[in-house]
Amino acid sequence: MSSHSQSNLATADGHVLRWHDTGETFLKAELDAIATAQTSIRLEHYIFRASPVGEQFRDAMTAAARRGVKVTLLLDDVGCWGLPRNYFNEISAVGGTVIWFNPVRWRFWVFRDHRKVLVVDDARAFIGGCNIAPEYTGDGVFEGWRDGGVAIEGPVVEHLVGAFETQVEIADNQIWRVRKKSHSGWLKAGADVSLLLTRPGLRQGVFQHALHSDLQHAREVAITTAYFLPVGRVKRMLLRAAKHARSFRLLLPGKSDVPLLQVAARALYARFLRCGVKIYEYQPQMLHAKVLIIDDIVYIGSSNLDPRSLSINFEIMLRIRSAEFAQQVHRTYERDLEHSELVKPLSWRKASNWWQRFKQKLARFIFTRLDLGVAQFFVQKVETKLKNSRNHRTQ
Repeated sequence: MSSHSQSNLATADGHVLRWHDTGETFLKAELDAIATAQTSIRLEHYIFRASPVGEQFRDAMTAAARRGVKVTLLLDDVGCWGLPRNYFNEISAVGGTVIWFNPVRWRFWVFRDHRKVLVVDDARAFIGGCNIAPEYTGDGVFEGWRDGGVAIEGPVVEHLVGAFETQVEIADNQIWRVRKKSHSGWLKAGADVSLLLTRPGLRQGVFQHALHSDLQHAREVAITTAYFLPVGRVKRMLLRAAKHARSFRLLLPGKSDVPLLQVAARALYARFLRCGVKIYEYQPQMLHAKVLIIDDIVYIGSSNLDPRSLSINFEIMLRIRSAEFAQQVHRTYERDLEHSELVKPLSWRKASNWWQRFKQKLARFIFTRLDLGVAQFFVQKVETKLKNSRNHRTQ
């Protein structure tokens, strides 16, 4: 199967989009943009792995820095665990800047920067699910994980630059300052394109608000997500939408790099199937994409539909209203279904033995109670400390 990249298309509000439906084409497009950068490169990533593709990016950014381009890397400290700190020495030596987001502390290590963004010359940006690692360099069928992303030009890029600079500013601060100072909002760059920035917090975020608004009257819903474990309001929102939508489809991994989370996700299948949802599991490779198509609206970015993405991580999503772009993305979705198996309702009844039930309960506890509970503990502890400090000053 050959790799796919679609032609450019324009939105009415002044944006130009290019859809890349494989990691292979998406990463190549990013490298091409870095190679032709003239003034600035901003790269924000969760995972950057020492590897051939890592070296390609490093060498391309080093060459850019040598020709006078301002290069700034923002990398998550946990996501890049194991990457040597001297890996980017040459970039630093020629004037580039390398920043490690939220260096591990015993208290606040749970809050991670899961975003994947490249902004070149303050004019063109790339957003998707691809990290910089070997598993993202294939076509998603014969080799490499199934992923991709979108290249975008237009007014939203200015918002992306601002979000990046704020993230740089708070990268080494304690988590309460991260939560206090970081962008968190639905930033409208025009009638058709918005940027959704989410941050750690246990209240409903902007991504959830946007989804709630778009799902209320949705007729056609097609969701691709690598990690599916909606809880609380998000689960109820999806189930309600499934009941009134003409078509509601979920494309989920058939194989997962987090097997225990997949156990928890599959425990939800029966409930969704009863509401009329068609569930497909992608077979050839690991599915890592995060794309939602709701009628003529497309969401794409770093956020999964699981507790960590929705409540703990820093995430970024584009919301694009364009019938033509939705059609492009929908064609990719239909292509992926050709490599997927439809989940049959009878095969997802209640766990048939005590061991399966135990695994499901354990998985749900870890991902919906333990992980969230640790984050909530730290958030509440810091906010209580801040409240006491404010009360003390006013006395």
